[in-house]
Amino acid sequence: MKSTSYSSLLPRVLVVLGDLGMLVGAIDPMEGSAVILPGCGLVALGTYLERGERRLITYRVLVFILVAVGVGALWALSSLGGFGGGSGHSMWWGMLILPYLIGWSMGIWGPGSPRWMLWLGMAVSLWYLALAVMVQLHPRPSHNLVSVVMGALGLLTIGGCISRLRNQASTSGTS
Repeated sequence: MKSTSYSSLLPRVLVVLGDLGMLVGAIDPMEGSAVILPGCGLVALGTYLERGERRLITYRVLVFILVAVGVGALWALSSLGGFGGGSGHSMWWGMLILPYLIGWSMGIWGPGSPRWMLWLGMAVSLWYLALAVMVQLHPRPSHNLVSVVMGALGLLTIGGCISRLRNQASTSGTS
């Protein structure tokens, strides 16, 4: 019977809790940013404590930094009244949020992501595609760009998840 110490179990628990936070928070990307950001931090911390490969640690820290920069921009823009529409701020200010979206997507399908994370990541991404369609059903000029970004994020993440699943299947088939 193999004994698992708490010191080796803690990093795995942190990574799983962080992964779950990234998925649950993504259901509502704006409000969920308060869950996604610490989730990414837990994944990076758990990977570091697990003494994973340097490349994997670097990747997950990069994901955390991207999400932190983008979420910081999201919160700052929200406190200033948002962007586009009647806010008085150009839609271009929304570009500052892109690191959050890119980082989240990279965190879902990045190296070391377990199969369950990839499948649930695709489910959340299908939700993003549905949101994009719902926004288009009630068109407003200021929402067109939001719809395109949500749809592109959904497609990017689904593509990344499928690619990672295919890579996992091909490497497990040769072992």
